[in-house]
Amino acid sequence: MPNSMQETNRPVLLIWLVFLLCCSPWHLVAARKQIKYLPGFDGPLPFALETGYLEVDEAKGVELFYYFIESEKNPKEDPLLLWLSGGPGCTSFTGLVFEIGPLSLDIQGYRDGLPSLLYRPDSWTQVSNVIFVDSPVGAGFSYSHTPEGLQTSDTETVHRLLSFLYRWLEQHPKFKSNPLYIGGDSYSGKIIPALTLEIAIAKEFNGAPFNLKGYSAGNPVTDHDIDFDGKIPFLHGMALISDELYELTKKSCSGDYAHPSNSNCVKHLDAVDEVIKDINNDHILEAMCEFDSPRPGNIRIRKIGKEFYDEAHFDNSGLPLECREYGYLLSEFWANNDTVREALGIRKGTVVNWNRCKHSSYYTKDIHSAVPYHLAVTNKGYPALIYSGDHDRLIPHVGTQAWIRSLNFSITDDWRPWYVGGQVAGFTRQYSNNLTFATVKGAGHMAPMYKPKECLAMFGRWLSGAPL
Repeated sequence: MPNSMQETNRPVLLIWLVFLLCCSPWHLVAARKQIKYLPGFDGPLPFALETGYLEVDEAKGVELFYYFIESEKNPKEDPLLLWLSGGPGCTSFTGLVFEIGPLSLDIQGYRDGLPSLLYRPDSWTQVSNVIFVDSPVGAGFSYSHTPEGLQTSDTETVHRLLSFLYRWLEQHPKFKSNPLYIGGDSYSGKIIPALTLEIAIAKEFNGAPFNLKGYSAGNPVTDHDIDFDGKIPFLHGMALISDELYELTKKSCSGDYAHPSNSNCVKHLDAVDEVIKDINNDHILEAMCEFDSPRPGNIRIRKIGKEFYDEAHFDNSGLPLECREYGYLLSEFWANNDTVREALGIRKGTVVNWNRCKHSSYYTKDIHSAVPYHLAVTNKGYPALIYSGDHDRLIPHVGTQAWIRSLNFSITDDWRPWYVGGQVAGFTRQYSNNLTFATVKGAGHMAPMYKPKECLAMFGRWLSGAPL
């Protein structure tokens, strides 16, 4: 949990932040753009899209870029969701196009040139307004005017996102009364509960204009040791390692796989790595692929574990669909197109090469465990939805359930299936303090990417307060 010194200084810091936001001239230079058409999309957009920049660190010139999509149902009353992608350093475009947004790339129909965009009905914008923000600085189209601004960390990212929310709501006052939720997945699992706690404290100490109602996190990075220790039992449960290797590894490591304490433990962990080296990290059932030469029309494709390379000429044939990474590649073709950048209102010269994920050496991971933040926020009465794609070996559900158990909450609704369309969509358990855990059956690391219909149903039910 945040230490006592931080707790003592927080009211002073929040008062200073409010003064800064009220009295500084940042709002005079803010940039927003309403977008009705996008290159690659046929006809006008069937939803309201806004893009823009907000300066969140005046001294260092940090500008965060965002995409805002209004709810397609009732934007005046539906919740406002701030969506954070993982990495750290992956663009929120990942959430918009590959996970919960109303757009998708036409991978199957791609041949050459600018990729096409399609409308996706199973979008979380069916039940909420969504801000997709490129965070931390350096992700997507976010940038800094100074080199110092690019040096950031988990805690600094939290502070900048709090500043972002203050400023965004100041520009969009009609959404101040909408229920506010913080959400995302993967590495943002470190950021989400910490940011939610800062928002809750800001409300408590100075009446900040946040109608905070809760938070959600999918396959969340939470605590390195707990997350890592969940991997070995997950691999065994999924029949990816033998009973004998599992028992030897468990015995030699005493269940502590994150910190090998003897040579036998190291040896058996190495044996596990050798066995699973050709298994996809994000989804154990999908092909493990990589690509290089990222340019339209001629891409060298490598299928890991199979010793061959293949040249794909997209003017003659479509992308091989067994590798999900090809969709990521198309996103780079699209976002690096000059016409697209002009349509989005991207400032020229700020981001030369857009990448879906940029992992910066200037980023410090200084939140070592998010568990205390989960405890603090839920103790304040804010509901939480924690969900896991059950075929993810990167952050497997076994570790996620372990840290949830460490909170020592009582079970109020025990393990049971939840359904979509009459079919089991996963399993769920309800805890005290309004914490809901759910698995998404058949999904991988970014669950909505694999099971959009089911995840929309899950999120919508949770927002309404209904049981999954």
